[in-house]
Amino acid sequence: HILNSGGRDDIPWIAVESGHIVSVATLCRDDPKLQMDLLHCLFAVDYETSIQVVYILFSIALNKKAMLKVNLDPDDPRIPSVTSIWEAAEWYERETHDLFGVVFEGNSNLTPLILYDGFPGFPGRKNFPLHDYKEY
Repeated sequence: HILNSGGRDDIPWIAVESGHIVSVATLCRDDPKLQMDLLHCLFAVDYETSIQVVYILFSIALNKKAMLKVNLDPDDPRIPSVTSIWEAAEWYERETHDLFGVVFEGNSNLTPLILYDGFPGFPGRKNFPLHDYKEY
């Protein structure tokens, strides 16, 4: 399930297969050695050949951080939602859906958080024609 790892002592990361994000995130939250009880942040990065979803986790009890990274196909960016693990994920997932078009399967509320309904495209992506966009 783990594809790669790295980082520094203060914030290690592991790359995870998208289909295993829920089980790995649950392990991070529930393992007594990790206790990652807080989803500090969730965001996406467009690398053009992939869209990477990054989860920054925090253990309040242990005062430790960690990251999970998942690379998705930019033509069909889908990943299971982690809202069943951390309720705070809902807004992060909605924002990431708005800006990058990532579909978080299992999140029943992917309505726009930042953009309006029907906004054309995904302005977080590198191929979004930002200079051509006109506000009306």
